Amino acid sequence: MKRIIGLICLALLLTGCARSDQELDRAMSLRAKLLAQAVTFDAEITADYGDKTYIFSMNCASDTQGNLTFTVTAPETIAGITGSVSASGGKLTFDDTALAFGLMADDQLTPVSGPWVLMKTLRGGYLTSCTSEGELLRVAIDDSYEEDALHLDIWLDGQALPTRGEILWQGRRLLSITVKNFTFV
Repeated sequence: MKRIIGLICLALLLTGCARSDQELDRAMSLRAKLLAQAVTFDAEITADYGDKTYIFSMNCASDTQGNLTFTVTAPETIAGITGSVSASGGKLTFDDTALAFGLMADDQLTPVSGPWVLMKTLRGGYLTSCTSEGELLRVAIDDSYEEDALHLDIWLDGQALPTRGEILWQGRRLLSITVKNFTFV
């Protein structure tokens, strides 16, 4: 039932004015490309646990099926850790160093899964709004139709490529992701 209501709301959203149509077209153009082409990008992630903040960087690659692989590039103390994330789970590979990030959003999210959540949501999340903010387009997307959905605010540049994203849960920002070198391969 929630899915049907969500689809009805999406249909209503799609019937907006011409400017909204142009904004929506930019967002939907990115979605179509992500479903057809793999991408690579660099991500700087800030994880906010309330009492502690972690910042790290990763090189990421996402395929057309939504699977994501990554290599941590900074800070140097954890650089070289690699992993993969998909709908069925995740895997980390490391030598002498391990990542010990706690779970977030009622066990739905970890900091290293942030880029995967970003890509998964861009590929198929529930689009709630598109608004221009200067040269950027701010796209609001929920990752599911569930009540405890993660909410993402994602900013697209003039070429409809992501430059920044925030992952929120119950109104609180948990992760901020700065996206650079976003390339279709």
